[in-house]
Amino acid sequence: MNRFLILIPLLVLAGCSHKQQATAPVKATTFGAAIVESSGGKQIAAAGTLLPQPVVVQVNDEQGNGVTGAVVEFSGPAGVVFDPPNGSTDSSGQLTTNLTLGSGAGRYELTATTYDKSHRRMDLKLQETALDYQQVLGLRLTQHYCERCHNPESTPERVSNYDNLDVKPHAFTDGDYLNKMSDDDLTAIITHGGPALNKSPQMPPYGYTLSKSDIQALLAYIRAVADPPRPGRGLTYAQR
Repeated sequence: MNRFLILIPLLVLAGCSHKQQATAPVKATTFGAAIVESSGGKQIAAAGTLLPQPVVVQVNDEQGNGVTGAVVEFSGPAGVVFDPPNGSTDSSGQLTTNLTLGSGAGRYELTATTYDKSHRRMDLKLQETALDYQQVLGLRLTQHYCERCHNPESTPERVSNYDNLDVKPHAFTDGDYLNKMSDDDLTAIITHGGPALNKSPQMPPYGYTLSKSDIQALLAYIRAVADPPRPGRGLTYAQR
């Protein structure tokens, strides 16, 4: 049986950079009291690529209602591109931007900024994760072999088996649990299955399915996406 072939998206070459499109200044017609995330934080994608979902922020008044016409500006480390980089909130108080990550792997801390009526700056911090070549391979392997059980959400492309399992698997982003496991322990459980660490036998062994380099890629991906990050490693912030 032919080995499963995995297509790895090309990462942006070192030295290549995106240039932020120049935009005309946006003038606020009103001001809010708070800025919050609506969606789009904590996404994961290959370095140098567009995030799967747009980033959406909302400016609210003192009562928590969306404010129309407030200006929001986006900023982040060098190489990150926002489309648009700024704008006015719509009738629901929201502004949407499409975000392309920089060419370096790591955690990107982004800022959405607005101002209240006294011109006091209000910042909202967001984090996104950029993967290197090995971590992207781990993501592809996760999508093919692991997500059916480790992700409780079903999609049109994948029906989750999570609810059918007696012992619920941990999401690979569950840093509180997985950060406590050593690299050797994670390698053992991927290679030999749950019983290798006295865990559930419903976790099957993949030592005959995946190569050693595949298992190392899975491990690299798990460490990269841990939330919270693993202390001492896997916590690399892209520089401004």
